[in-house]
Amino acid sequence: MRKGPSLFNVTSVALGLAFLYLPIVILVIYSFNASRLVTVWGGWSTRWYVELWNDAAMLEAAWISLRIAALSATLATVLGTLAAVALVRAGRFRGRTAFSAMIYAPLVMPEVITGLALLLLFVALNVDRGFWTVTAAHTTLTMCFVAVVVQSRLLDFDRSLEEAAMDLGCPPLKTFFTITLPLIFPAVAAGWLLAFTLSLDDLVIASFTTGPGATTLPIRIYSEVRLGVKPQINAICTVMIAVVAFGVIVAALLAKRGELVRARRAAKA
Repeated sequence: MRKGPSLFNVTSVALGLAFLYLPIVILVIYSFNASRLVTVWGGWSTRWYVELWNDAAMLEAAWISLRIAALSATLATVLGTLAAVALVRAGRFRGRTAFSAMIYAPLVMPEVITGLALLLLFVALNVDRGFWTVTAAHTTLTMCFVAVVVQSRLLDFDRSLEEAAMDLGCPPLKTFFTITLPLIFPAVAAGWLLAFTLSLDDLVIASFTTGPGATTLPIRIYSEVRLGVKPQINAICTVMIAVVAFGVIVAALLAKRGELVRARRAAKA
């Protein structure tokens, strides 16, 4: 007879989930606090969301973060997808080990080291730090995550579909765009959403590579928190949590949809 989970296991899971998510829940609840004191509950209110809407500096930082996240995620998706295709399809080419090491280095490299290295690079090239340097830095950071997601999809890709298309006279490049890319699109979309969320909440690398006129939302929040937590901070953090959670959920649904499509094709075969 199969036994259910023990009391110890249930307690451990409950404490672990509480440790991870209880602070987030408290932050979201206090974003609707009517009191100006963030530690004193004064009833339910949306006044801080209204004040946040009228905070031009915070909204400007949020708009900059969204633009950087969208642009860097798009670039990272294109480059990461091409890197994944090269690693899976190109075989044992010269320099493969070094290429894969450079692709996956940001996964294990501390963000402080990555940010400092990029800062030294921009200084050596005499590049003015601002919007484009942060975009380039976030592209470097997130490209490896896209490559991992797309590579995992390409490893179990049925290449007989491509071979059938090319046997019928379809050129290799057209085969990729008409056959391969639509089939791996859920993984590509999941990689884009993952890159978007990673760029949106990055603080360390952005603080090294930003400049005048390119203050991202995490940097803005950090600079204001150092002077004391204002109720608007809870409101903007709640909005960020909602955006990131939405991206993660959509990425998970796309990945699950891709698995279901592969399972149905396998069943038909």
